[in-house]
Amino acid sequence: MNTQISTLLTLLLVTLFSLTPILSQAHCDSMDGPVVQDAQIALENGDITPVLKWITEEQEREVQTTFSETLEIRDMNEKVRKVADRHFLETLVRLHRESEGAPYTGLKPAGTDFGPAIPAGDNALETGSLKEVRNLIVKTFEEGLHKHFDEMIEAKDYNPENIEAGREFVHKYVKFMHYVEPVYEAVKAENATPHSH
Repeated sequence: MNTQISTLLTLLLVTLFSLTPILSQAHCDSMDGPVVQDAQIALENGDITPVLKWITEEQEREVQTTFSETLEIRDMNEKVRKVADRHFLETLVRLHRESEGAPYTGLKPAGTDFGPAIPAGDNALETGSLKEVRNLIVKTFEEGLHKHFDEMIEAKDYNPENIEAGREFVHKYVKFMHYVEPVYEAVKAENATPHSH
């Protein structure tokens, strides 16, 4: 595959996924995700600093209040610690998801499978290389692109007298366009406005 096309597809898809937090599987919701990991460090050290990056300035007061209340009672006994810590984690993750414009659907158990994109993205951060995530995104996008394109082309040469065949072509045409158009729109939108996350 042409390197320029591959690079463009990578850019398009990364941009598309970065603009759709509501649709994405967010490992920030999981008990072994980065938000909870930083929260556990904050609780153990009694220092809220590690979690403040996950929320907006407007959300700090609520998180600081919940953090202080949690620290006040968590040493009473193990049951209180679990409940207080859980309340702090829920508050922090809920507000983080809100800052992304995404719904909060509760904390997910550690080890939740979010598919291959999240581990590939985390690996890119860890290694400093986009190779794995790029290959995954390009391969997945191209498979869908070719599938929808081939189906549309196959349905294109229909008898104009056959209304059902015409409808089948329109259905395949619409599916193809709905597959490619959001990628273009995402890139156009990303280039027009600064990204806030």
